[in-house]
Amino acid sequence: MKVIEVLQKQIQKRMKNESAHDFNHVMRVYKNAQKLCRKEKVNEKLVLSAVLLHDIVSYPKSDKRSKNSAVESAREATKILKNLDFTAEEIQLVSDAIRDHSFSRGKIPQTLEGKILQDADRLDAIGAIGIARVFAVGGSEKRPFYNEEDPFCKTRTPDDKRWTLDHFNQKLLKLESLMNTKSAKIEAQRRTKVLKYFLSEFKREI
Repeated sequence: MKVIEVLQKQIQKRMKNESAHDFNHVMRVYKNAQKLCRKEKVNEKLVLSAVLLHDIVSYPKSDKRSKNSAVESAREATKILKNLDFTAEEIQLVSDAIRDHSFSRGKIPQTLEGKILQDADRLDAIGAIGIARVFAVGGSEKRPFYNEEDPFCKTRTPDDKRWTLDHFNQKLLKLESLMNTKSAKIEAQRRTKVLKYFLSEFKREI
């Protein structure tokens, strides 16, 4: 798939995002997607193209435009793929997958390719690397680690715009149940155990 190599080089040159959404993130999602593709009968070329382009537009979480990152990435992906060896139908499939993959949109992609992109991206949000990403974002946004009165949201609604630890309850601990493919569910279960162990240790230490 020479076109994938060409696309990967293009994306690497363009990615200037913070560490939670940088080119290393894209390549981790890429590896996740490759593993999922081996388990599914799917067009790997389209899955990997969608992965490489899924964060081509990525605004900081504190930016009001952040909720539109996936939609804008889908539009930019369409422009890029028109200059490569993709049919109109393939471009539409990749664009739709990117548009609907994000957690904030609350969508389940219509195609298997889109479901695998969504699963692969969500796997990178949990486990040890997910913990690192959470605190990288929290640090860049200058948020406190936790709410001193109720760190684990026992009596309040999680607010990850104010406290980093709230992101676990607001999103990360939900992802295991939202995976689309069987193989992603198995890996998500393992990574969620890492999150829960971290939280138990965090609670013990504070």
